[in-house]
Amino acid sequence: HVQLVESGGDSVQAGGSLSVSCTVSRRTYSTYCMAWFRQAPGKEREGVAAIDSHGGTAYADSATGRFTISQDNAKNTLYLQMNSLKPEDTAMYYCAAEPWGATTLKPGAYTIWGLGTQVTVS
Repeated sequence: HVQLVESGGDSVQAGGSLSVSCTVSRRTYSTYCMAWFRQAPGKEREGVAAIDSHGGTAYADSATGRFTISQDNAKNTLYLQMNSLKPEDTAMYYCAAEPWGATTLKPGAYTIWGLGTQVTVS
């Protein structure tokens, strides 16, 4: 079955940039949606950005203009480029995937999840 492994989380200063990655293994479907979510301590998991197999994207208001989601199908890798980082961006960042899924930022729409990578902004 499909496995997702996030990497690239780090501690950065406010105003800085960071890119996190999600490697997809054993993907057997060609139509899908993938997304980045984040969860800070004591808060609900929230959608950050999503992208479908046709390149359609969706962003949370908090990410618009600062974050960019992209994918490299040859490398089976999903990316999230984060610029102008703020302390409130501090969270565990999760990659999620849903075969045949629509481009959505609702956590309940995704059934495949990675274990997360920590991003800390100070």
